[in-house]
Amino acid sequence: MVIWNRLNRFPPRYGPEWGSGGIFGLRYHNGVLYFTLAFEAEAHFIREDSYRIYEFDLVGDKPTSGGDTYNAVEVVDEFIYFGGWIHAPAIYEGKGDGKATISFVNKYSHVHEYDTENDSVRLVWKESIHHPREWAGEVSDIIYNPYMDELLLAREDGHKNLGVYALDRRTGKIRLLSPEPSAKGALVHDTAFFGIGNNFTEGLREIHALDLVTGRWEKFRLGESVDGGKYVHPHLGAMGGAYNRAFAFVRGGIFIGNPFNDEPFDFVRLFDFYTFYAPFRTNVLHTGGGILIAFNSHHDAFYRPRTPEEAEFSRFTNTIVGPSVLVYIAPPMVKIVGTFGARITSLEKAMGKLLLGTNTTPNVGALDATPFDTGNRDIVLLDEKILQERPPAVSFSLPLAFPSKAMELGAGTFGGIPLDGYKEPRLILKASRDNELTIYEYDLSLPLNSADEEKFDVKKGRNVIDLSSFSGIVSFKLEEPDFKGNARIDLR
Repeated sequence: MVIWNRLNRFPPRYGPEWGSGGIFGLRYHNGVLYFTLAFEAEAHFIREDSYRIYEFDLVGDKPTSGGDTYNAVEVVDEFIYFGGWIHAPAIYEGKGDGKATISFVNKYSHVHEYDTENDSVRLVWKESIHHPREWAGEVSDIIYNPYMDELLLAREDGHKNLGVYALDRRTGKIRLLSPEPSAKGALVHDTAFFGIGNNFTEGLREIHALDLVTGRWEKFRLGESVDGGKYVHPHLGAMGGAYNRAFAFVRGGIFIGNPFNDEPFDFVRLFDFYTFYAPFRTNVLHTGGGILIAFNSHHDAFYRPRTPEEAEFSRFTNTIVGPSVLVYIAPPMVKIVGTFGARITSLEKAMGKLLLGTNTTPNVGALDATPFDTGNRDIVLLDEKILQERPPAVSFSLPLAFPSKAMELGAGTFGGIPLDGYKEPRLILKASRDNELTIYEYDLSLPLNSADEEKFDVKKGRNVIDLSSFSGIVSFKLEEPDFKGNARIDLR
């Protein structure tokens, strides 16, 4: 296809922000492939016979920087709606006293409309609080309400004007529906479920549901884990709707349920390593009747810790336990279908291909701003048939200090490793002490069921545990902490 020949790689270029952004909002609609390149603040619109780049000059003066780092995109009729945030103009304040900063005085939240029929861009709405160190809530999700013919905006990343809003896509008028900070939402039946919480502190706290017809809100607590263990810091990355349930993808797993059908939002542990390995800064792709999602190994991190607290958080965010994995969910199965580098930032499908925006580098903290994006970004094309093929080989290597530290919080169950398609999975424990290991076995059958468990003696030294007798998903729990040991999970 000619359109694929127009795809490029994107090395570091000008764009004042924190570390690296990526390729976000991938959407193929009405013969146009759209994405935003952050932090260069470029919206790309690719057709077979043309390539247009919009640099957000409708928001403010150049040079602009920033972009969408949460995949806020929706399509309605011939229009592509894309949101996020933009510095217009960008102000890099430089380095001093061991710090590097930018000003947020010109940071705007925004929603734009691209007309695929007329190849035109229109600014629907923008907002700024014009503060040098704080900003109005970024637009992190856009959901179309067909009943009211309006756009629902989720806003959680920011200091003011957070919550769920309704935007009139014709007039640009905005109204507050809920003041509760929300990063993501998903449609199920005639309801929009929104994750409520703060992603950079405790994570997901509750899930609230908006009746799209009556406008009534209902609030739901998070349920229990199917393996019986505690979950901690469930930072919300993406949400999807399928099987008449809402799926909330968080650090450590998935909350799945629909309380309107008497199914609470219970927790299924997936890739829980007590690091910042998470389905964060990516999106759900509904395809083949199931859900495709990425769990990323390195999406946000502290670059240069300056305090003991930052040093601890730096270890949490910079410990790489495995590759990013692309996961296909078709209950009761969860299947790994791809392995990649630091992060997959955006997912889309078009003409028999899966499109993946990828990046080598994470976002970083506020005091380590750079005048240019620091990542190497590109778009990877895969055949859709990978959903039906055998999964790729993959390994995870986890210092047991992480789940051992989590035991102090009453947690410590780790893993949540999908075994579907693997013939020779194994766990290698290098233990610094004698211990006891419990393996939990479960799957994604709906409604969710509790896990089965089996115990194994662990001796000091190298222990090899054959996992081929297990199926579905397995997670692990040591009886006693082991701060010097290591767990390696090999899937072949």
